Amino acid sequence: MLLANFVALGSSSPATSAAATSLPSDVESAIRQRIDNGETVGVMVALIDEQGTRFYAFGKPAKGSDQPLDQHTLFEIGSVTKVFTAIVYEQLVQEGKLQPDAPVSRYLPAGTKLPEYDGRPITVESLVSHTSSLPRMPDNFEPRNPLDPYADYTVDRLYAFLAGCKLERPIGSKYEYSNVGMGLLGHVLERVTGQSYEQLIVARICKPLGMNDTRITLNADQLRRFAKGHAGDREVLPWTLNSLAGAGALRSTAEDMATFVAAAIGTKPSELTAVIERTTQPRFAAGDDLQIAHGWHVFTRFDTEIIWHNGSTGGFRSWCGYRPDRKCGAVVLCNSTHEIDDVGRHLLEPRWELKPIRPVIDVPPEELEQYVGDYEFAPGEVFHVLREGSQLYAELNGQDRYPVFAEAPAKFFCRVVDAQLTFIKDEKGKVTGLILHQADRSRNASRKK
Repeated sequence: MLLANFVALGSSSPATSAAATSLPSDVESAIRQRIDNGETVGVMVALIDEQGTRFYAFGKPAKGSDQPLDQHTLFEIGSVTKVFTAIVYEQLVQEGKLQPDAPVSRYLPAGTKLPEYDGRPITVESLVSHTSSLPRMPDNFEPRNPLDPYADYTVDRLYAFLAGCKLERPIGSKYEYSNVGMGLLGHVLERVTGQSYEQLIVARICKPLGMNDTRITLNADQLRRFAKGHAGDREVLPWTLNSLAGAGALRSTAEDMATFVAAAIGTKPSELTAVIERTTQPRFAAGDDLQIAHGWHVFTRFDTEIIWHNGSTGGFRSWCGYRPDRKCGAVVLCNSTHEIDDVGRHLLEPRWELKPIRPVIDVPPEELEQYVGDYEFAPGEVFHVLREGSQLYAELNGQDRYPVFAEAPAKFFCRVVDAQLTFIKDEKGKVTGLILHQADRSRNASRKK
């Protein structure tokens, strides 16, 4: 097995502190293993502190590429976009163009129907703090192309969802992460300013900070530097977000994101630092040792505060965060769906543990063949297990197929999603069914004849 490519790249300014000049050996080892065993294709890391920024590149921009990654490689950053949305929100509030406690309907076309709870409307502030009571996703989200699921979700469909949505709890009473809520906020920002979401982000954040590669629409040079997203061993399409752009449409580089984090920390002099700081003030409890600010999440554990956000699309993962007490931050970008949050947290506070690497055992193709077949959970709900050479794949009818890997005899796991398979055999050793373990739930399926 080839060792993962690793390149330590030059810093943007002299770097002498431990935070900026060295990557912990356990982090380096973990990333190498994840690339070597196929969990991911490429990872970029940036460490930021008062002395500067240091970049570390692992792997490749595409599975079959012979080119290395560097700090200029573009990645989809997914929901990290929400932090940018929150910053523009704060700017417009300060300018008096948005009223936090105003009903969202004030900023939408006359006659647009929005849900209420006990006669109380959804406020603009409740969108940015994820307390609007809107669900994570709209119930009319039915993509024509599942590989680019947001592409055909139009403003008209967003309005139709809002008109028929029923809220389950009082507005402002509880944190519930909502892609549709933050996407709606991005749309409100467009309505208030008369500019597109991308124009707002570029004019108000990217240009002041010199972030020349943080965009939605990429030019020819940026497209050449755009990494390929991967789901398992498959290259996948980039995502297109239109009406919900404020929830996750941005693409960026490690260099740009390090610049952004430096501005948040205050190590890069910027008029945006004070605005960003306002977005990081905790507002509501969001879980154990976790609070929600405006856009950002705030962890307080091990007597350490980490301000952060992560992102995930069909082929990418991202994480950025910082510690205010030490004025240090980290960015981790990945061109696969393998989670890298643990790397970002561990870089800023080593007591946050790195996820253990699941061992993989070799199973001969002729032995894998015994698992190939169709397994039925319920009438019409069939789980297909297929083999190509020495690789086993699993798919639920109508969904994508994913590679699964053996960790023990008759036990397999998926890297793309957190799911495991246990095959059931009778007394003669014949495979008669399987158990799917996913999301703290186990489901049995019988093998079809």
